[in-house]
Amino acid sequence: MMAEATPRSENPWKQLSVPVQDAGTLRQEAIEAHHDHLVIEIETSEGPLGTTLRAVYDGNDVELFQEKLNERIQGHDREIERMCNYHYQGFIDSVRELQQVGGDATGLKAQIKHLDGELHKSCDPLLNIGDKLIKSRKVQKNITQAIENLSLCLPVLEMYGKLQEQMSNKRYYPALKTLEQLEHTYLPRVMTHRFSQTMAEAIPKLRQQIKEASMSQLKDFLESIRKHATKIGEVAMRHAAEQNNMDPTIAKKRVKKRRAPPPPNPFTGEVEHTPPPIALTDDEEEDELSAQDLVDFSPVYRCLHIYTVLGDRDKFETYYRQQRWKQARLSLQPPQNMHESIEAFRKYFHDVVGFFVVEDHILHTTQGLVTRSYMDELWETAVEKMSATLRSAAARLVTRPNWTSEQSCKIASLMLEIKKLIVLFCHTLKGYGFSVGRLLELLLEMRDRYSEILSEQWVEVFNEIFAEDNYTPICCETEEEYTVLISQFPYVDKTLQEAAFPRRFPFSQFVPSIFNQVKEYINACLKFSADLHLSHTEIDDMIRKSANQLLTRTLGGCLSSLIKRPNLSLLQLIQISINMNYLERACPHLEAYISSITGAEKDSVHIARLHGTSMFKDARSDAEQHIYQQLNKKIDEFMDLAAYDWTLAEPKGHASSYIMDLMAFLQSIFMSFTNLPVFHEDCTGYIDKVAKTACMSACQHIASRLMAFLLDNDIRQLTIGALQQFNLDIMQCEQFAESEPVPGSNDGTLQMAFCDLRQLLDLFINWDWSVYLADFGKQQARYLRVHRHTAVSLLEKLNNADKKKNNLFTSLKKNERDKKKLVDTVLKQLRGLENGTTPQG
Repeated sequence: MMAEATPRSENPWKQLSVPVQDAGTLRQEAIEAHHDHLVIEIETSEGPLGTTLRAVYDGNDVELFQEKLNERIQGHDREIERMCNYHYQGFIDSVRELQQVGGDATGLKAQIKHLDGELHKSCDPLLNIGDKLIKSRKVQKNITQAIENLSLCLPVLEMYGKLQEQMSNKRYYPALKTLEQLEHTYLPRVMTHRFSQTMAEAIPKLRQQIKEASMSQLKDFLESIRKHATKIGEVAMRHAAEQNNMDPTIAKKRVKKRRAPPPPNPFTGEVEHTPPPIALTDDEEEDELSAQDLVDFSPVYRCLHIYTVLGDRDKFETYYRQQRWKQARLSLQPPQNMHESIEAFRKYFHDVVGFFVVEDHILHTTQGLVTRSYMDELWETAVEKMSATLRSAAARLVTRPNWTSEQSCKIASLMLEIKKLIVLFCHTLKGYGFSVGRLLELLLEMRDRYSEILSEQWVEVFNEIFAEDNYTPICCETEEEYTVLISQFPYVDKTLQEAAFPRRFPFSQFVPSIFNQVKEYINACLKFSADLHLSHTEIDDMIRKSANQLLTRTLGGCLSSLIKRPNLSLLQLIQISINMNYLERACPHLEAYISSITGAEKDSVHIARLHGTSMFKDARSDAEQHIYQQLNKKIDEFMDLAAYDWTLAEPKGHASSYIMDLMAFLQSIFMSFTNLPVFHEDCTGYIDKVAKTACMSACQHIASRLMAFLLDNDIRQLTIGALQQFNLDIMQCEQFAESEPVPGSNDGTLQMAFCDLRQLLDLFINWDWSVYLADFGKQQARYLRVHRHTAVSLLEKLNNADKKKNNLFTSLKKNERDKKKLVDTVLKQLRGLENGTTPQG
């Protein structure tokens, strides 16, 4: 096996030689194939050869490629040479034929040249005519183009001329329409012409000119409407007055125009009385027109449309509203001293109404220039401003100092006229859809002001009645006087009706006068409530409220001042008290009168009652009290004459002179009460009651003054003799009380006024201390009215007098020592009562 393997390994490279040769061949063939492909690309490519050449140089076989390329060039040269050799004979034949054709062409050229010459000769006239025709055609074309261009330009020029004419005639809105047509319809047709550029450049200026001109007209309109707002408001308020059945003269007082008489006839000297032609006056012509017809609103509409077309509507609306706001503030600004003249109020309301009538018309004739929200805001502001202005004016009317009767009457009339104006103002603007509730509420406030003014006016009326009254019962001498008085005051007395003349009433003249003046006041208040569209019950409540104010404040204050007059006598005060009774009884008649004029039901539960009854009761009580006070003042004059000697050892045996004079005075006074002339049974009982009360008041006042004498702190010493003298004065007072100074006063009530003094004096004069101390605190005590402090005070004064009198000799007297010891014992026991200890007998 080793021997067999050896021969195979002897020539290993021999077997590899064939494959190595094949690889070189294959590589050479691949290179040639690649070069062939590149050459084919160079031959067939129509574009740049940069990629092919790059592939050549990238292969590093440039020389082989050049050889291959040269071989291909040589191959093509051989192919060309072969093809030329193949077609040479045909080429020679073609050259010969071409030479023959050249000769024929020369002959033909000469013939054509000859024909051309002849043709030129024959066509020269035709060419001349053709040139003329061409020129004519050009002229015709130019004319046609000129006609066409003029046809396009003439409408433009006509529109521009129309625009200039409208601008000169100030017809700006049509001018703006013309300008829009010119810009968007006509100018685009002639944009190739230079004048169109000039027009196009002028259009913005013309548009701005139209804008400014329309704004100038609007400003003139605003200025004019501000001046004529008063007239517009006047006409609107006059129409509203006619529609609401109110007096048109509230809005404007018409002045009758005087016409000059016709001249006399120059020939006869007679005056011809021809009937005047029936013609409408300026006011009547204005009555035929509405408030809106008095104003030309076209400037607003034009300016609005112009700004809308120009795209500046918002700017226009803002400007218009700002200017109208300013004018609203001017209209709402009250004139100086407006409260002094009704004409100032009338002009103020006319201005405001005129302003809102114009705005309402703008609201309903334009879209969006004036909106409802804008109007509501403007109206709310106006209502607030007007309310403040009217309140201020009313307050200045009410707060005028030092009114005279005439001035007060004028102010009340002015307030009534102002109320009518406000009512008409509310009716007018309510007809235009404005809410006037707050202004009607303001009228209720002004009604209170009006009532205050009337109350001030009636103060002088009442005081004048009081000054003119004689405070004696009315005496009617004839039936006519009696009938007049009964018609003025509701007084029914069958006895008086059957009595013979002269007939006397129990009251004085100021009773019917006051009653009638209260009715006049009620009528004046009713005038203010007219045309307020209130129910009968509401009017009735308002009248009753004002009447209560008059009765309680005005009349009550006047009566109070009357009663407090120092120059009134007691008899006059008594007559005033009697008058109050009859005025009190007349209050139901006043209530019935109010119900009759207001139409309210008499028994309605909502009707307020008059407070006059309680007021007259208070006034009567005040008069009675003043009677008692005057009597007490007179008593004080007598009491001030008292001059007691409190250290008197023994009494004088008779009462003090001032007490005797005082008792005599009281006897005469109450005698005059009893002897008063009485013409009615009711007065008799009332006078007796007043006399009894006055007598009781006088006794109580005397008793209090006498008790004050004893308890005066300035009196340090007091003797039993002085008390006995004082007792004599008390006895005189008791005798006066027992003498029945007023009929029916013998029931012991007058004596009760001096009971405190009587028990006190009996206790000291009788020295009954054992009984006093034993009965102290019991209901049936003999000295029940003697207070412990009063007893202690008088005992101390007695003790002080004894101390001063005591000396060395008197101290040896046994009775003096016993008396002093007894006084000390009593004082000790009384002080023990203060400390709560039980007294010892």
